[in-house]
Amino acid sequence: MTMAQMTLFWGKNTEDIFPGWPGRSLYSYFFGLIWVFLLSLMVERLSHTRFIKPGTNHVTAGLLQTLMYAIRVALAYMVMLAVMSFNVGVFLASVAGYAVGFLVYGSRVFRKSEFVSYEESSDIPPLNC
Repeated sequence: MTMAQMTLFWGKNTEDIFPGWPGRSLYSYFFGLIWVFLLSLMVERLSHTRFIKPGTNHVTAGLLQTLMYAIRVALAYMVMLAVMSFNVGVFLASVAGYAVGFLVYGSRVFRKSEFVSYEESSDIPPLNC
């Protein structure tokens, strides 16, 4: 059994989430980086989006919130597992995904209204460390 990398390194030979994935080629490494970027982007999308319409039944709204929360947590844990590969490219892809996701979905750059309270911008609570 080989020891896992325990320091930051740069290179295409990494295992992001599952053993043997994304592979050893440069193309599969870039695919893995894009995958981590999209996962972190989706976490931000779920963190800053309102899917539940006003007037929805409270039980239905609560179940939908719980489902969205579970999906967001699962995606965030997958990003965390990928970052735990200690690969600098994977780390940068995850940070870039979170940053672009916040820019598009959470910041005021693309909003039509002047100011929206952070608590009112999503159906689920914000991620806390």
